[in-house]
Amino acid sequence: MATTYKTFLNNDVTTTRTLLHEAIPITGSIVSGTYADANIKTFTADLFEAVYDYPYLSSSANHIFDITCGYSNNSAYSSSAVAGGISSQDIKNKINMYNEMAKVLVGHDINGNIQEFDQDGNISAGGTKLREVYVLNFARLLTKDEIKKGTFSLTMGTGSTYADPFALTTNIADHGAANEFRVNSPAGEYGILYTSSVGINTGSGVGLLYYQAGVAVLTASVFGNLGMNSSDYPTVNVLTGSSITTNADALRHRFYNLDFNNTTELNSTIYFCRVNHNEFNYSANPTYLSSSQIVVKQQTTDAPVSFLTTIGMYSADNELLAVAKLSEPLKKDPNNELILRVRLDY
Repeated sequence: MATTYKTFLNNDVTTTRTLLHEAIPITGSIVSGTYADANIKTFTADLFEAVYDYPYLSSSANHIFDITCGYSNNSAYSSSAVAGGISSQDIKNKINMYNEMAKVLVGHDINGNIQEFDQDGNISAGGTKLREVYVLNFARLLTKDEIKKGTFSLTMGTGSTYADPFALTTNIADHGAANEFRVNSPAGEYGILYTSSVGINTGSGVGLLYYQAGVAVLTASVFGNLGMNSSDYPTVNVLTGSSITTNADALRHRFYNLDFNNTTELNSTIYFCRVNHNEFNYSANPTYLSSSQIVVKQQTTDAPVSFLTTIGMYSADNELLAVAKLSEPLKKDPNNELILRVRLDY
């Protein structure tokens, strides 16, 4: 237990913020069914599918993301006549999933109504709404604190036949998001997703990417002949029939490749422990003295000396909160001064 304490001054403490990035590749073979869909877990409630990097019953499997889809109450497909004759429960599930995701990612208007996903993110200006969407909800295992802006790239097959979905492909990415992103979401920052064939133009967005939430929202009309000609956009909406699971399968089987960089935010508080020449030259260890004499002295005229091995961080009422160990003992006597740097990461 320490018997001598030294108080930190304002210039003895500083804070830093470091962003660490890791490349995350997800190959289409994991998602699109190369493993006979053993790594795809479906649920009886039929609200979403879970994708794992190995067969999900394996002890080494990691959950990587979920796939769901839905449409707004204002969508034409919320009517059973337009939705392809699917059951009323399937329609209800899709509306509920859309509302759930929109409530979290877009929020409510001043009247308490759930707002719809907006194509360009300018909600107050009206504009085109994304009323039929797919949602990819990535696990925190992959995204960590957030997806790094400008690194998201998803390549999908847009061929017209289900048997050969990769006859045509299109790349979907958050082009220019490092300097061009939105902040009007309750879930944090988000960017616009564009296809490589259309490019970054007003009204050309095909989805939204929420960086801190780790969620990508794609318009259901992203399929079709996007890889051929921008005039074909949008051509196909795949939510006109079937259950959420069936629609999720349709997306998965067109999944060619996905990669992005995640971000880990490392916050640190750095304490500079300044040991002046006349401080901590004596040890509080009882073995430092023998018969009231300093053991490490050879002669009475020798300067006192100690060896620093540990730094204790105490609260205002002298309760020990943290301990920092030195890699080796440091000699301290009245002829030298030390500055020891202690960093706490969180």
